[in-house]
Amino acid sequence: MTPGKAFLSSDEIRSFNGRSDLWGLWLVVHCWGIIAGALLIFGLWPNILTFVLAVMVIGSRQLGLAILMHEAAHVALFKTRRSNELAGVWLCGRPILADMFEYRRYHLQHHQHTQTDKDPDLNLSRAFPTTKASMWRKVWRDISGQTGIKQRSQQVMMAFKLVGEDDDLTNDDLAQAFAGPVLGQAMLVNVVIFALMWAVGAWWWWFAFWALPLLTWYQLVLRVRNIAEHGVVEFSDDPLRNVRTTKAGPIMRLFLAPYYVNYHLEHHLIMHVPCRHLPRLHRLMIAKGYGDDMRIGRNYWDVLKLAASRTV
Repeated sequence: MTPGKAFLSSDEIRSFNGRSDLWGLWLVVHCWGIIAGALLIFGLWPNILTFVLAVMVIGSRQLGLAILMHEAAHVALFKTRRSNELAGVWLCGRPILADMFEYRRYHLQHHQHTQTDKDPDLNLSRAFPTTKASMWRKVWRDISGQTGIKQRSQQVMMAFKLVGEDDDLTNDDLAQAFAGPVLGQAMLVNVVIFALMWAVGAWWWWFAFWALPLLTWYQLVLRVRNIAEHGVVEFSDDPLRNVRTTKAGPIMRLFLAPYYVNYHLEHHLIMHVPCRHLPRLHRLMIAKGYGDDMRIGRNYWDVLKLAASRTV
């Protein structure tokens, strides 16, 4: 059952179904265009500030690629399944070492069992609230690359494990898993990115502006996103209380919440709604009087403070 049916009429739900190939193409081009723009700024004015800016912006757009892959996994980025799978796999997933098909397999279970013992994403939110010290340790592990190196190593090892039988793997394993051929495809795509960056810049650009952001800033903003979506919410089946929407201004949308990902409660109400419709769905829910019952964060800083509010 679509949770939104409890709050919206069938006609209202249908009004959000429209998909657009032009919009899907624009979102993908926009994401890669921002990455190219960050590289261009560093190329024109190479210094420590533009270097750090490029790492942060590209890491945020790597999250943007993950968000667009998520959109394609729900068959919401383009009109046809084939277009969604081609773009979701090759333009969004493979560049960041993600497998859209395995992701889809476990992610639909997350929607079906949100914030229950059967939720494969429950380990991402169960730890919160935590202490400030614990939160800072998590942040340091992310920004220093420890989390990213550990996860990428696990992915490579899982690739060889998945060559054979995978019945003993958990859904959480599969979220980060690769089949052997998929790992090869991801490496091929990254060779192309390496060659393009070398052609327009220098041989070390892929290491500095793709691998480094993926192992550091991407991991940090991915954690913040996960905390904002399901951290310190109810462990229940109430779709207005077991997930959170977080308000985000232009700066947060650039560095932390691209492509309307902050409207996560609305996404859970109607998971197949294209992301560009989520702000309008949010406004409709508020207009219908559900605002007081919805978990809405004023900003990401407030949500993080709440997630780090445990004293012992």
